[in-house]
Amino acid sequence: MKEIIVNKLSSGQKAEKFVRKYLSEAPLGFIYKAFRKKDVKVNGRWVDKDHVLQEGDVVRIYVTDQQLDDFKKPRPVTKQDLPYPIAYEDRGVLIVEKPKGLLVYGDATGVRETLGNAVLDYLYLKGEYDPENAAFTPSPAHRLDRNTSGLVVYGKTNEALQELTLLFKERTKLHKRYLALTVGDITTDGTINTPLWKDANNGRVYVRPIEQGGKEAMTKYHVVRRYGDYTLVEVELITGRTHQIRVHFASIGHPLVGDEKYGDFASCRLVKKLTGLESQFLHAYKLIFEDVGGALSELRNREIVCALPADLRKVIEQLTAKGAQ
Repeated sequence: MKEIIVNKLSSGQKAEKFVRKYLSEAPLGFIYKAFRKKDVKVNGRWVDKDHVLQEGDVVRIYVTDQQLDDFKKPRPVTKQDLPYPIAYEDRGVLIVEKPKGLLVYGDATGVRETLGNAVLDYLYLKGEYDPENAAFTPSPAHRLDRNTSGLVVYGKTNEALQELTLLFKERTKLHKRYLALTVGDITTDGTINTPLWKDANNGRVYVRPIEQGGKEAMTKYHVVRRYGDYTLVEVELITGRTHQIRVHFASIGHPLVGDEKYGDFASCRLVKKLTGLESQFLHAYKLIFEDVGGALSELRNREIVCALPADLRKVIEQLTAKGAQ
């Protein structure tokens, strides 16, 4: 039998989710069976899987020592400072400036160097995460592609993560802005309202009418500066489809500089030769929070900004030596 006291970070979770995270390697069937067999107690009483836990609750999971060894494998962490800039932090939220080329999550290769692992190391150092006694793991409320730099938002508590996830889903009190360098001269601001469809087999996204399976997708953009052959735009996502910015700008004949997946291949070769850039020029540079409350109240009416990184500024300089219009 294992006894765990619910801390503030885990408060508000359903019992099933708490047990699943604590026994992270256990098959889902094992978790469900534990509840059916009444092998989970809270404060001395049997509970069902939908019971909501509160801070200070005592959870008892009736499993053998061998099952604990098999099913609870703490994520390897070490106490160390965060090697990436922190744009904002309070009791429940951490916003980090992710560099281009870094994964937010691990992948099938088991890569250790991810933003998520670095964040856990940092919170372990601060005493805000304990891998040996953590049914809740601080996690990002959204994601960025590996080769997109910029702001990534983490919930340090379950309450904050739930509220952040809802904000990113609803997009009414939280607004995201990106900076993108596009191929060609864009002369005016505009809106791209074109449905998109993702092919799960190859991971690519295509323009496709809604009646043929496409999903509504809308992107607004503002011209920041024109450089003749290139244009720097500020982009606002109204919807949040996979690769939306990249596919939308390619669909209007202005693909992102360096985008080998959806872009102009001749342009990519030229850009790589001139600057060494091997991926899309896209940077998540601003988050605008409106009248948020609850666990996010300290973010009310705040703007969090992450400046364009030096390597991307250098790309602009190298590509626009002739000067802007």
